Amino acid sequence: MADHLDAPGLKSPTMDAKIDITDIYAFQKPGDPNKSILVLNVNPLAPTLADRFEHTAVYELLVDTNGDARADIAFKIEFSELQNGQQTARVRRATGQEAQALSHGGPQIIKDAPVSFGSTAQVTTAGDYAFFAGIRSDPFFFDLLGFLNNFKFTGDDFFLDKNVFSIVLETPNSALGTNAKIGVWSRVLKDVNGELVQADRMGRPAINTVFNHGDEKNVFNAIGPDEDRAHFLSSFITTLMAFGHPAAEAETIAKILLPDILTYDYSSSTGFLNGRKLTDDVIDIELTLVSNGAVTTDLVGTHTDLLAVFPFVGNPH
Repeated sequence: MADHLDAPGLKSPTMDAKIDITDIYAFQKPGDPNKSILVLNVNPLAPTLADRFEHTAVYELLVDTNGDARADIAFKIEFSELQNGQQTARVRRATGQEAQALSHGGPQIIKDAPVSFGSTAQVTTAGDYAFFAGIRSDPFFFDLLGFLNNFKFTGDDFFLDKNVFSIVLETPNSALGTNAKIGVWSRVLKDVNGELVQADRMGRPAINTVFNHGDEKNVFNAIGPDEDRAHFLSSFITTLMAFGHPAAEAETIAKILLPDILTYDYSSSTGFLNGRKLTDDVIDIELTLVSNGAVTTDLVGTHTDLLAVFPFVGNPH
């Protein structure tokens, strides 16, 4: 999977399905090169595992503007408690130290945005921003059972009829910094005994799922991308060598994958590895790369229920 249920820590007090990141996306808005679309999906198999956003959590979309793998800009999204079947969201934009901090800080750019629990997408606009949050069709496509069966793919898309909870932000590129070449990732902060802790994070798809095992997954989710190479470069190289990559080549690829940040040039409309579109076949790309060409496809293609307009993610099943 991408990052669906990626960590054993889901069973710990700091983690539950409402704050489990499944995927993130970053792409130039179709028809408007001056804006970008950022998508953070959480809560796999919704609404079975959870039927709302977590009101004690802070969902973050983070932007690195200078290549040091630390957040320079953070969009912090928080939700009200679910009352009478309704929730609302607010979005803050933090910069500098406030962007890096495990906090609620930053000037508010969107407030009282209704969460959508049905097929109708309730969109909130504020200045140059547009915002959506609610249950949606999961855009991720992958033959999960084939992966679990030792890469014996049959083209059976496990996620074809699955839902997630989506957070979608349309932002002017000017709000992402003056350098078009940025890094984007996400994290979710959870309130534990009155203190915010990092419970989950994700950049590129499937990194934690494929490369880390056991409690390593929890360690990965708890640290920042700037710590990735110190903790995991050696194990990533070992895994890649097991797939047949020579040592030097394995190190080169590992240094592409780490730090785990989605590299994105907002002046370009090309897809993965430049950002990630909802239609990008990231699994085929990563299978080919990681397996040294031994496996090139899982035989699964893009979902057909995507929308042509904001919020772009398809209606829930």
